[in-house]
Amino acid sequence: MPERPAAGLTETYPKLWQNAPLVIGLLLLVDSLHFIFARLLHPYLPGGTSAFYVLAIATVEVGLFLGLRRRLDFSVFRANIPFFLTIGLLVAASTTFNYIAVGYIDPGTASMLSQSATLFALGFSIFWLREKLAGLEIAGALIALAGVFIISFQPGDYLRLGSLLVLSSSFMYALHSAIVKRHGGQIEFGNFFFYRVASVTGFLLIFTAARGQLVWPSWEAWRFLLLAGTVDVVISRVLYYLALRRLQLSFLTIILTLSPVITILWSIALFGEKPTIQGFLGGAAVILGVMIVSWSKSYVAER
Repeated sequence: MPERPAAGLTETYPKLWQNAPLVIGLLLLVDSLHFIFARLLHPYLPGGTSAFYVLAIATVEVGLFLGLRRRLDFSVFRANIPFFLTIGLLVAASTTFNYIAVGYIDPGTASMLSQSATLFALGFSIFWLREKLAGLEIAGALIALAGVFIISFQPGDYLRLGSLLVLSSSFMYALHSAIVKRHGGQIEFGNFFFYRVASVTGFLLIFTAARGQLVWPSWEAWRFLLLAGTVDVVISRVLYYLALRRLQLSFLTIILTLSPVITILWSIALFGEKPTIQGFLGGAAVILGVMIVSWSKSYVAER
């Protein structure tokens, strides 16, 4: 998400701020856990229910942090209601799809396929934000698209459904990022982040209640939910903005393409699940294509 970094992060985390490699390493570690947490929660709760509780926990944590520092400002939400409702709906649907997808597709393949969000973001930058596309970016996009097709068109309806869910999730998250890039850059970060997370939680509550899946988690599920809300939402996003403050977005995107590799290692170690050979090949093409696109954008920006 290319939103504006948080003011005051340097003061809050002074030592961490000065150590960019440490920030990047920690970011890769927590970023790789998104589909792992979804898979860990899969036996305990329906996917949408898990997503609701994870985001609700993050909302409470961020709200308490801002409230104790007396920085919570409701006027920010009131002045930007359509904006927050739009991105809340998109991220809520995206998160729900990801949490449901791990019931059909292993976390490693899902993580590799989720890199296609960069391709969707590239499309929005061309057709909506009116940015130009370089020749190398076209080549990278085509390679990544080939990888998407290799992953998606494998034998088995479950894998195809899982791939479709992750691709749909990536599209909605990329659309959310484009909207934030265009309309959210001037909003103070602390309140932006809180109302973003709160809006997502609100829509997840509606989705879960509408499906009749609003159930109380078991104690064992609560342990994973608390860990996921804290690590996958709060800590992950703080580290992202710390890294974004120190690095170009294109370079950070290249670094984050390593995240699926770590996810695969987590998946093998925890669940004994790994992508098929076809999934590996398709995922490698997706990651290579995204790296080419990101490197090309970085090269053009430096000229």
